[in-house]
Amino acid sequence: MTFTSIPAMAANRELFEKVIVGYDTYVQTEQVFEQHRPIVAGDELTTDVELTSVRRIAGKDLITVTNTMTDAAGERVHTMHTTVVGVTADEVDPELSRAVRKVMMHDVNIFSHDESAQRYVKTVRPDGDIRAADDTGRTSGARNFDELSVGDELPAHTFRLSRGDLVNYGGVAGDANPIHWDETSAKLAGLPDVIAHGMLTMGLGAAFVSSWSGDPGAVTRYAVRLSQPAVVSGAEGGEIEYSGRIKSLDPETRTGVVIVVAKSGGRKIFGLATMTIRFK
Repeated sequence: MTFTSIPAMAANRELFEKVIVGYDTYVQTEQVFEQHRPIVAGDELTTDVELTSVRRIAGKDLITVTNTMTDAAGERVHTMHTTVVGVTADEVDPELSRAVRKVMMHDVNIFSHDESAQRYVKTVRPDGDIRAADDTGRTSGARNFDELSVGDELPAHTFRLSRGDLVNYGGVAGDANPIHWDETSAKLAGLPDVIAHGMLTMGLGAAFVSSWSGDPGAVTRYAVRLSQPAVVSGAEGGEIEYSGRIKSLDPETRTGVVIVVAKSGGRKIFGLATMTIRFK
C-alpha cells in the first residue's frame, strides 16, 4: 500500500515548490495511509494534493498535506496524510547546500525556496465529500479472526539494507535527497551517516505485517510516526528488525490493530506505528 507514495510524491513536489514557500527543505515526521480498497493492476487513478494544516510546535512548523486518489468511477480508493517539519535557510548549513549541488543530478533541486512560487495559481477543492470505495464485499485473504487473540506476537524479521538498495529505492520513488546515498551530505545535515528513506522503512514494515497476515489488501489503515533514522553504512550496510503484536480485536467488524515495532542499531526508529487489518 505504500506504493501510493510514488505518484503522490510528484504531486507533493509541486505543492512544496510553489505553494508552501519560505522553507529550504523538509524533514518527514509522520505518515498515515488509509486504504479504502486495494489498488490493482489496470486501475486508472487521479491524485490531488492539498495543504491540510500548519501547526507551530516547539518553535517548528509542522506541515500536513493530504493526497486523495480516486479511480475512474470517481470513488476515493486511497487517502494519504504526510506530516513534515519545514526547515528554513537559517537552519541549513551553507556547506550542505554547496555539497548537495556538487553531487546532485543536473536539473534537480531539493531546496524548494525559489522564484517558482511567483507562478502559483491558487485552486480550492470543490465542496462536498468524495465517495469512498467500499471494500467490505471482498473476502479477506488474511488470517482467520477466530484464531487470533489480543497480545499475540508476530514472528520477528530482520531486513538488511545496502547503499545500493537506497539508490535503487530513491530512483524508483523519485527521492533525490543525497542524505540517502552521499555520506558528506548526510553528515553536513547533522546525521551520523547515510540513512534509509523513511518511506522505505514504512514499506518494509508493511511487507513484514502482510507476510504474517497473508493479504496486503486487507489493510485499511497504516500510521507511522518516525522517531530515529536507520543508518546504512557504506562498509557494512544496515539492518532493521521488525516485530509486532495484536493490540486490539473488534469481533463486530472482524478487524484488528497490530502494533509494529522497528529497530535499527538497537534504537526504535518508529515512535508509534499501528496497522488496522480486516481479517477473515
